[in-house]
Amino acid sequence: MPDAGVAPPVYAARPSINIDGQTQAQLSDRLFDLLVEETAAGLYRAEATFANFDQVGNSFGFLYFDRKLLDFGKTLKIQMGAGQAAAPVFEGRIMGIEGRYPHLRPPEILVLAEDRLQDLRMTRRTRNFEDVSDAAIFQQIASQHGLQPVIDVNGPQYKVIAQVNQSDLAFMRERARAVDAELWVDGKELHVQSRSKRKANDVTLTYGQGLFEFSILADLATQTTGFSVTGWDTASKQPIAFKATSSALGAELNGDLGGSALLQQAIGTRDQQIVHALPFTSQEAQALAEAHYRTTARRFVTGTGVADGDGRVQVGTRLQLQGLGGMFNGKYFVTAVRHLFDPKNGYRTWFAVERPGIGQQ
Repeated sequence: MPDAGVAPPVYAARPSINIDGQTQAQLSDRLFDLLVEETAAGLYRAEATFANFDQVGNSFGFLYFDRKLLDFGKTLKIQMGAGQAAAPVFEGRIMGIEGRYPHLRPPEILVLAEDRLQDLRMTRRTRNFEDVSDAAIFQQIASQHGLQPVIDVNGPQYKVIAQVNQSDLAFMRERARAVDAELWVDGKELHVQSRSKRKANDVTLTYGQGLFEFSILADLATQTTGFSVTGWDTASKQPIAFKATSSALGAELNGDLGGSALLQQAIGTRDQQIVHALPFTSQEAQALAEAHYRTTARRFVTGTGVADGDGRVQVGTRLQLQGLGGMFNGKYFVTAVRHLFDPKNGYRTWFAVERPGIGQQ
C-alpha cells in the first residue's frame, strides 16, 4: 500500500492549471491561493485566486478582465502533488468571477468553478417515475444531462417514485441515500455506486510522517442496535416488518468492534423505528432499513486531519492510518477532502474520515 507524500525531496508544490485543454503556466505562477473541495454528497468545487495586475504592453493594467483566458463556462482542470502523490483533483467549469482590490496588494481575480453536477442542481422538476428501479432513474437523468451513466446499485422495483419540486441533484441524492449509494461525477461520467463497490485509491498516512495532525472521536451517542421499518404489502394485503442489524455491514467492520456491539455491552438495546416512510414491498422495507443502519453505523468513528499534499486523497479513498494506537489505527473511508495551496504553507490536504468500528485490544 503506497504511502502518502511519496514525492521527490524537492519539487514544485504549485498546482498545474489547465483551461479548455491547455496548460497555463502563467496562471500557476500567479496563483495566490487555491481551494478544491469534494464531499460524499457530490458537486465538487474549486476557488482559485490569481494576481490580476501587471505589465500589459507598454503600460500596467488588468490581466484577465478581458475574459480571453478566464471566462464563464470554460473548463478548468487542476492537478496537484508530485511523484506518486500527483493526481488530478478537479475538473469542472468556471461559474463565477470575482474582482478583488486589496488595500496593500495589487488587484486579484477569484475564479469559482463547479463540476458537471452543477447542471443537475440548476434543473428543478415535478414528475413521476412509474414501474421503475433506482438504477433506471439514475440512467434516465444522466442521459438527460449528456452524462454517461456508470451505475452499479441494487434495489427494489417501485410502482411510483415522485420528484416533487426538486432539483435533479437533490432528487438523485435522495434516491442514492435510499439504496445506500454514493453519487459523483468524473469528467462526463455520472457514477452511482454503493460504497463497497466504489473503486478508489488506498493510501497510508502515519502520524508524524506526512500526517501533520489528526483528531478522532468514537461516539456511542450517535449509534443504534437496530433500525426497524413497517409497511403494507399492497399485492398480498399483508403487513411488512423488517429490522436491520450489524449483519447489514457485511465485511465493512473488517474485524473491528462496531458501535452497535459496544452500545449493547455498555448501555443496552437501543433500537430505532423509521416512521417517515411507508414501504409497499418487503424488498423496499429491507433496503430502507439497511441503508439507515449502515449510514448510522459508519459514523461511529469520525475524524479530521491535515497531511502533506497528496492528490490521490479523494472522497472514496481508503486511508490506512498508523501511529494512532491500537484503538484508532486502521482503515478509514474518506468522506470529504480539501486540497489547499498558498505560497506560505505550500500544498496540504485536509480530510474527513469515518469508520464503523474501533480496534480490538
